[in-house]
Amino acid sequence: QVQLVESGGGLVQPGGSLRLSCAASGSIFSSYAMGWYRQAPGKQRELVASKASSGSTNYADSVKGRFTISRDNAKNTVYLQMNSLKPEDPAVYYCNARVGFMVYWGQGTQVTVSS
Repeated sequence: QVQLVESGGGLVQPGGSLRLSCAASGSIFSSYAMGWYRQAPGKQRELVASKASSGSTNYADSVKGRFTISRDNAKNTVYLQMNSLKPEDPAVYYCNARVGFMVYWGQGTQVTVSS
């Protein structure tokens, strides 16, 4: 069982920045494939960014050049740096871990973009 705890969400003005963090349990974090997803009201959950254990990354087209996913294996933590936030970015952001065939989710953290 892997537990994921997100933090760092909040209210930010358009053009602002936030950094989300996700702390994971487990002693083999470096082998987890980690990702960030988001779900806006009335919409399906979508992939925002992912980072494999190999270090390769993948981003949704809508966030390329603005968001950066990173991980610190020593701290069992994955981050999502979000810059130049837009009115279409608000959602609940979820951390995701894939360990073999198992998939784990955090509880989500709300991101609101408003002036």
